[in-house]
Amino acid sequence: MQFASRLDNVETSAIRELFKLLGKPGIISFAGGFPDSAMFDVEGLKEASQKALTEEPGGALQYGATEGYEPLRTQLGAFMKTKGVDVDPSGLIVTTGSQQALDLLGKTMISPGDKVIVEGPTFLATIQCFRLYGAQLISAPIDANGVKTDELEKLIAEHKPKFVYLIPTFGNPSGAMLSLERRRKVLELAVKYQTLIVEDDPYGDLYFGEAPPPSILALSKDVPGSRELLAHCGSLSKVLSPGLRIGWMIAPAELLAKATMCKQFSDAHTSTFSQATAAQYLKSGRMPATLAHVREVYGQRAQAMGAALKRELGDAVSFTQPQGGLFFWARLTGANGKLADANELAKRAIEKLVAFVPGAPFYAEKPDLATLRLSFATADVAKIEEGVKRLGQAL
Repeated sequence: MQFASRLDNVETSAIRELFKLLGKPGIISFAGGFPDSAMFDVEGLKEASQKALTEEPGGALQYGATEGYEPLRTQLGAFMKTKGVDVDPSGLIVTTGSQQALDLLGKTMISPGDKVIVEGPTFLATIQCFRLYGAQLISAPIDANGVKTDELEKLIAEHKPKFVYLIPTFGNPSGAMLSLERRRKVLELAVKYQTLIVEDDPYGDLYFGEAPPPSILALSKDVPGSRELLAHCGSLSKVLSPGLRIGWMIAPAELLAKATMCKQFSDAHTSTFSQATAAQYLKSGRMPATLAHVREVYGQRAQAMGAALKRELGDAVSFTQPQGGLFFWARLTGANGKLADANELAKRAIEKLVAFVPGAPFYAEKPDLATLRLSFATADVAKIEEGVKRLGQAL
């Protein structure tokens, strides 16, 4: 068959391919980016779905507006207000997961050859999505405090990108949290260079202890002219249920209109039943308790993984303890003759019945072959300790 030439720019996800190896009995996986299904508020979602069918069955089961189910847009507006963002329901659209928001940005903003700046490393699916539309991706370096804004400014000035894509709060895969100072600097850069900033925020509610700085969108009220240069993508997948496939995008009206038009072509609208269920759940007031529970559990698991890595791998690995999210981002140091190639370690680890994702696929350019991503979300403390022990044996 003669497939579209745009497919020449992408390949199957390295993570999805890795999942094919995870069927071995007894394997402990740190590879996925999933939330723990044991954390799902099944009773709350059951009540919400029943209310959706009882109170407005037509709205829950019929075709709906492409922009989203109005009661959900209202609830999402209220949810964002708790995070310091004032947004009218008409200022957001509901998407089928935040992944669709990224796809809509690709469709509406990227022409073949356009330059887009991303973090190095960044979310693998974003790399694939933007490349599918022909983007030339440029990596901005990061550290534990997120993207290095001095370097970012140089790249913006040089390349004049169509937009800059950031995961500022507990990034995937880096786990990094952009500092308050740098968040403000990003807004200033948006205004100075009239460059669109895309803030992807699926993990911002998953903090352990002290809350992170306000989102870039929330801070935009302090930087005149910046709000109209921001697109913010949110999701209920990591905090409520990925199966609902509920995400949203807040953006300038002109961009939302184009994104809505493109969404009409792809799925007409996000599942109205899922939207009505999510609306009822948010209305019920159960979300704060759900968030408190997942923060506590994931925080304990993150602490356990950090302690186990220090104990079992020692100076053979370096990392920054994450303050939230689902991931550890680590780097093999090669100390004392140990491995410094994460791909080789991944092969050895599978033989020891433990899995993780090598870091190289998360780089749009100049991959660091010594890096790796470990997720602590779906393994309890005992499995985390045993899995890291096996990892140390593989090293």
